[in-house]
Amino acid sequence: KALLLVGFAGGFRRSELVGLNVSDIDFVRQGMTITIRKSKTDQLGEGRKIGIPFARGRHCPVKSLEQWIEGLPAPIGALFRPTTRHGRIAGQRLSGEAVSLVVKERVVMIGLAGSEYSGHSLRAGLATSAAMHGVSTIAIRQQTGHQSDAMLARYIRSGELFTNNAAGKLL
Repeated sequence: KALLLVGFAGGFRRSELVGLNVSDIDFVRQGMTITIRKSKTDQLGEGRKIGIPFARGRHCPVKSLEQWIEGLPAPIGALFRPTTRHGRIAGQRLSGEAVSLVVKERVVMIGLAGSEYSGHSLRAGLATSAAMHGVSTIAIRQQTGHQSDAMLARYIRSGELFTNNAAGKLL
């Protein structure tokens, strides 16, 4: 749950998610900050901080991550780790491929076609959902780390076709 909610709320790449350490998380009054130490577009490792606020209800990424960390056998090192079918948390880092498998498995559980989703769906889903709710491209880019509006436009899926739709204003 924490993996999916944090991945979506942060607009993270799979590699960014699995690269996180427990020490990269700071819980603050407004929610949490996550430090991305290195990413695809930051090969020099300058890093960037992402803010994720508290959410109402049971789908709060901050509360879910707090619970995940509390359940870790040792709250140091890799943040996201594999679990056994018996619920035991392993010590090694989760792989990027495992993120994709978790996403696919969970979308199938809610009746969607797993073949249409991947680990990248968390990132694209945030960008699309934010655009549909009228969030500015600069605010979306600050969250996702996209370098330009042109690159971000590739992520905003067809849901935006119905935002401020001319026909929708008339019908």
